[in-house]
Amino acid sequence: MSPPERPLVVVPGDEPVQIAGSPRLEELAPRADVRLFDTRPSSDREKLERASGATVMINSRGAVSWGGELLRQLPDLKFITTCGIGTDAIDLAACRELGIVVSNIPGRTAPVVAEHAFALMLAISRRTSYFTEAIKHNRWHQVLSTSLGGKTLGVIGTGNIGSEMIRLSRAFGMEVVAWSFHPDPAKAQRLGFEYVERDEVFRRADVVSLHVKLTDDSRHLVAAGELELMRPGALLVNTARGAVVDTAALVAALDSGHLGGAALDVFETEPLETDHPLTRCDHVVLTPHCADQTPEGNDLLNQGCVENTIAFLEGAPRNIVS
Repeated sequence: MSPPERPLVVVPGDEPVQIAGSPRLEELAPRADVRLFDTRPSSDREKLERASGATVMINSRGAVSWGGELLRQLPDLKFITTCGIGTDAIDLAACRELGIVVSNIPGRTAPVVAEHAFALMLAISRRTSYFTEAIKHNRWHQVLSTSLGGKTLGVIGTGNIGSEMIRLSRAFGMEVVAWSFHPDPAKAQRLGFEYVERDEVFRRADVVSLHVKLTDDSRHLVAAGELELMRPGALLVNTARGAVVDTAALVAALDSGHLGGAALDVFETEPLETDHPLTRCDHVVLTPHCADQTPEGNDLLNQGCVENTIAFLEGAPRNIVS
């Protein structure tokens, strides 16, 4: 009798590097064959060629998306795990239809991501990018920056990352108001913040920080109306997903001077085009969707997706989102 065929695990587009070279991958060797591609697929055809025969897909980069029309052409695929919390690159409805289990990694890197969000808030409040650019061009002048101590932070989304952002900001001496799709009064009491209506967050906050996942309900959650509610000179921080914010409305609010600045790690189109209007705004801080990209953060994510894969192969999938 021939031995049973080993399952195939495919990493379809690990660029920039997330899991390639990680010792965590070695934990799969006793259980499955692994096929890793260290470039992004350039077409749907290439995606299908790479994923052909896969039982498991480790979708290490959200820029590699999987719509229903592709998933229906992968009859062997039974499980997808992301290397993070976001699953917006995957058609979850199609996965439910096809019986493909989808898992993510909730919470592990919340302190890492919140640290980045906090750093972005400090950078935009103190205009560090603006001053750096001015000095590089021999412009030695000063504009007033913003002190954060005693100011009000508005948090949209109080899950793991939003909660950690609240903890950091409260320790920094900020007051916090928040809104969430799923408010938790016990959490508010424990962390020392107040839940209010969403519009009130935008009206009261000196800084608004976004921490919701991207869904149909949260797409363009922050649009022209919300930005108009914000105080003149207020700041916006986004480490959630780019499409949570209407980018055209944000650029208009920055160009008009109504907003004092924006600090963004995520964009509606990634990578950001070199001539994108955001790159011409003075008071912005821009980072390339890297909030969880530290050695510690990477290892936590790699460990999580490998553990998700092993759990599925052993018949006990966990962290299931679909």
